[in-house]
Amino acid sequence: MYFQKNLDNGWARFVLAELIVGSAILAWNWKLWPVVAVFLVVNVALAYAFVRGAAAGRRIITLKFDEQSVDPTVRIASETLPYMRRGLNVETARKTAEIIQKIGDIPAVAITDRERVLAFIGPGCDRHPPGKEIITFATKQVLATGELKIVQRKEDLQCPVKDCVCPLEGAVIAPLKLRGEVVGTVKLYRTDREGPIPAAMVKLAVGIAQLLGMQMELAELDLQAQLVTKAQLEALRAQINPHFLFNTLNTIIMFSRTDPETARRLLIRLASFFRHAFKQTGHFITLREELECINTYLELEKARFHEKLRVTRDVDKTLLNYHVPVLTLQPLVENAVKHGVMPKMGEGTVHIMVRRVGGEMYVEISDDGVGISPEILAHVFEPGFGSGSGVGLSNVNERLKSLFGPESALRIESKVNRGTRVYFKLPLIKGCTGDEEEGGVLSEAQGLNR
Repeated sequence: MYFQKNLDNGWARFVLAELIVGSAILAWNWKLWPVVAVFLVVNVALAYAFVRGAAAGRRIITLKFDEQSVDPTVRIASETLPYMRRGLNVETARKTAEIIQKIGDIPAVAITDRERVLAFIGPGCDRHPPGKEIITFATKQVLATGELKIVQRKEDLQCPVKDCVCPLEGAVIAPLKLRGEVVGTVKLYRTDREGPIPAAMVKLAVGIAQLLGMQMELAELDLQAQLVTKAQLEALRAQINPHFLFNTLNTIIMFSRTDPETARRLLIRLASFFRHAFKQTGHFITLREELECINTYLELEKARFHEKLRVTRDVDKTLLNYHVPVLTLQPLVENAVKHGVMPKMGEGTVHIMVRRVGGEMYVEISDDGVGISPEILAHVFEPGFGSGSGVGLSNVNERLKSLFGPESALRIESKVNRGTRVYFKLPLIKGCTGDEEEGGVLSEAQGLNR
């Protein structure tokens, strides 16, 4: 009964600690739920197997979870997560070491990469400042073997510096691993000589090293997601090329013979369009800027198709200075023009609507064109689909999901010979301030149909 009581209490505390760690990670980035699920299942399964195996092998065993070793680790994991998500560097290492020292009540804490001391907090030797190369043999040994090292005496640190008074008397040095490779160490020091290093300090070092390693992996996943989003944007920019450019140049050549002033104006518009499409401004611009890009594109297309193309707008002017992802609305308008209105007999209309709905920005691009058949509609979000005849919707859709999650994904409704409606919603991200008056973007857009 004694064993069972201690077992149940300890088991409950262990599961609770695992759930807290998992919740902290999900609070940072909910997209990592598969990683968290695997982490929880594996840890709980292994711990359960160990505990039950120990119970079967011994009639009397006491399994107690030290609250001082579990709770500090969970708190450290939660507080270091915002820093370690940016990777291992001097700044994040210093913040992390400060948190470990404060919560773990450790006299001195150091964090290194494979070559340098990134951070050192607490009493120590002035001969080992952050930024210098690692010189203690004990740390080099952990980096080489990837194994935990418990240094009970100052002499075992094997520091080659002899002409200094160092207050450090022992340490627990744990390897930091990223995908199984040692990328650094975390070191917890003590400044007294009273007996061996406590087991709680060893457990804390091991737990911290494991959690920091997992946080670095999550940071790398986050970076990879950002790189994917950037690559998608570059791919989208690359798609805005041959057909549109060649057709527009042919139109300009035609006007150069009959109306040189119009040809000059269109050349300026074409330059403005590509300058907007290819300038490196990050992932976001204001709605005003995106609409200006659309205005330029539509003016170039109306020069080709004249009265066949009409454009109507319903834009909340108070949203003009809010941010939207670069090249999000323009590709949708281009698809509506090329695949909706152009194949239609007679005139066609593209309607652009941007409204504030429930604290979010609601965007809808619709047309009264030829529509999309159910067979094709089922594949429009597949990567590469439709890339031969225009800018694929899948690229815009994947960028929106990468930046804001699945709730901001594109939605599409279409009926053959009735038209198509594409819509999505974005969180309100305030950009630069400016005058939100009438005119500017909206009056120019309205002038396209004159």
